[in-house]
Order: sequence, then C-alpha cells, then structure tokens
Amino acid sequence: MLRMETVTRIVRSIVLAMSLLLAASSADAQDRLGGHFGVVLPLMTHVDGATTNVGDDFKLGFPMGITVKTSTPWAFDLELVPTLDPVEGGPINNVPLTIHPGVLRGFGGSWTAGLRMAFDIGNASWGFTPLINKGFPMGRLTYFVEGVAPIRFQDDALGITHKAISLGVHVGVGF
Repeated sequence: MLRMETVTRIVRSIVLAMSLLLAASSADAQDRLGGHFGVVLPLMTHVDGATTNVGDDFKLGFPMGITVKTSTPWAFDLELVPTLDPVEGGPINNVPLTIHPGVLRGFGGSWTAGLRMAFDIGNASWGFTPLINKGFPMGRLTYFVEGVAPIRFQDDALGITHKAISLGVHVGVGF
C-alpha cells in the first residue's frame, strides 16, 4: 500500500509535468515552418594568395532550406546546397554537398543577416558563411537576393590547412 507521502509526491510530480507541458505547447504555438529554394553563384574566391573569379572556375549551387521561424526576430535554418562543379572542358563529374545549419536574424524592412556553419561533403572541408539578405515580399512568397561570404578550411594530403574566402550572390524564393 502506498504511503500518503508517496502519493503526495506523485501528485505534485504530475501537476508539475502537466504545467510544464502546457507552458511549452503555448510557446511552441508561435513557431512557424518555412523554406526557400534558389541559385548561388560564387563570384570570386581567394585561396593561398591566389584569387579566382567566376570566369576562372565556374560553379553553380542550388540552396534549399527549411526554416523554423519564431515569434522573435531569430530563426533556425537548415540549408542543403548541392553544387555543380564541372571539370574545365569536360562533363560535370563532381557534385559536392554542403550541409549548412545556421541562425538568422530579421532586422525589419525585409532585411536579414545570419551565420551558417558549413560542412562540405565531397570536399572534406568545413567553415562558416556570414550572409546578408534583402527580401521582396509578393503575396505568400518572398523573392530575395543575398550576399554570402563563405569561409572554408581544408587539410590536404600533407596535413597542410588551406583557408579560402569567397564572395557570392544567392537569389531565390522563400515561403
């Protein structure tokens, strides 16, 4: 048979758990799910003292993301970016994928800034990508243009770390 103290503890635990669940669900009600799709074009890249531009090394990425928008100006965004990386004078035989989780902050007037971590699968590199975004709302969709500055670190076969910084433009549509 249960003692009165044990029953009281169980009831308090249940009341506390129910209170926490009710409080959590009311906070979650403000979150919304969104997404985006676009095209990113790296305009220039600087690696080990050498700078290449879009004419020297053409690549084209197709960012697609899922965004958790909160009732605050902050949002969490998970972006996946497959990139077409053709061999000069040949076919496309390399399609690396960047996994790009990050945080975004709205500043009003359809301006957003953010920072993403970057994990490049197929290139064995990692880094981060600061961004600034201007949206153009049109009904239920928002068209946008975004400036990105990917910064990456990659070790070669000799264990030497190479650092790269690029500048690019990302255009697309958000929903």
